Amino acid sequence: MKIIITGSLGNVARPLTQQLVAEGHDITVISSNGSKVSEIESIGAKAAIGSITDLAFLTATFEGADAVFAMTPPNMGGVHIVKNTVNAGKNYAEAVQRNQVKRLVMLSSIGAESPVENGPIKGLHHIEKLYNDLENTSVTLLRAGYFYFNFFNDIPLIKGAGIIGGNYPENVSIPLVHPNDIAKAAAEELVKSPVGKNIRYIVSDVRKASDFAGAFGAAIGKPELPWVEFSDEDSLNGMLQAGLPQEMADLYTEMGRGIRTGVVQKDFAEHGSVVDGSVKLEDFAKEFSAQFNS
Repeated sequence: MKIIITGSLGNVARPLTQQLVAEGHDITVISSNGSKVSEIESIGAKAAIGSITDLAFLTATFEGADAVFAMTPPNMGGVHIVKNTVNAGKNYAEAVQRNQVKRLVMLSSIGAESPVENGPIKGLHHIEKLYNDLENTSVTLLRAGYFYFNFFNDIPLIKGAGIIGGNYPENVSIPLVHPNDIAKAAAEELVKSPVGKNIRYIVSDVRKASDFAGAFGAAIGKPELPWVEFSDEDSLNGMLQAGLPQEMADLYTEMGRGIRTGVVQKDFAEHGSVVDGSVKLEDFAKEFSAQFNS
């Protein structure tokens, strides 16, 4: 199959590209970074260098494709983030439609069914609607759990204050995912030929926030590491002090609130809380420890 992969050689796109190339597919990887060409080609894929904000570029790149893996960057532009994310989704949808691509797999997120109280995820909510309106294209919305790699952002807090936390309590259960598990699921979905519009949750583990402190603390030699629940205000101010742009900090604070109230996890729970991935929290804790000590 001729398959287009967006996301350059990021945490998901790299293992996805490697797997699909190994399976013998004709893979083109879209990247905005021209220096990635040799790296992409070394994996056995073709490189298409350009911006996902450029509809003409996307339309030309999608020509003749059997399937497209569509993902949007988590922070598009620093301001107007949700709007920019939705616009990228519109470009993908238009390029798919113009080329009559038969198969589209979107990297979405838990909480994407909600238009509110989910922070940056609300951009994915609007994109899901765009893709559901595509005619003659089978779509799978791959709703991923909370990325394990987001916990790397907590390393300065652990080193500086000896705590880990968020604006939700320690007894809240959160669906988690490893990028490798997303890549495996995406590879499976891209070569399928289902009918219509489908949702698949990809989650590696479901754990309480207190378990984060326990697993990471044990891995880094701090077994007493506590989980601390912050107020929304303290959470926001902490992110701003860490250098996060105002708009992104606002969105992440909102997402934490949505986790606290259960908005983000609601649809996953209603779909049966299926855990397909294999990388458990304790497995990832080893990666966390390596990052912490690097």
